[in-house]
Amino acid sequence: MRQGVCAYIGLGANLGLPAQTLRWAVALMASWPGLRVHAVSDLYRTAPHEAQGPDFINAVAAVYTTLTAPELLNKLLALELQAGRERPYRNAPRTLDLDLLMYGDAQIASAQLRVPHPRMLERAFVLVPLAQIAPDRVSESDLRRVKNQGVQLFESWG
Repeated sequence: MRQGVCAYIGLGANLGLPAQTLRWAVALMASWPGLRVHAVSDLYRTAPHEAQGPDFINAVAAVYTTLTAPELLNKLLALELQAGRERPYRNAPRTLDLDLLMYGDAQIASAQLRVPHPRMLERAFVLVPLAQIAPDRVSESDLRRVKNQGVQLFESWG
């Protein structure tokens, strides 16, 4: 596969076995044609943000892909369904949540997809793991703004 576009994917889960689910999801993504996993952050534990239920386990993956942004989003949504994701109400607890955070430097605003993710700069559970694998993508002021959201290292990826 040629290099492709560098995209960042936020991963989270708070039902079932969240850490194992995130590892499983990354392994499946790595098997997709047109996608190469470049880096994955450590796993972080966070209290639900604008949601309820058990604590979340979160991570961010950097991938290189030849898929278009809508193609990548559709594959992520299908993977969520494969993991048993249900959407009974907004911000319900979930077996797997995959967000396309950035797709290169693209600015996309369609009914199905907004890139960069519109709320990523408000969420420590995105910014802390993103800063770990792509420090040039997160400013110190962004991290300071979310420092009180309580992100804790849960487990190293490796």
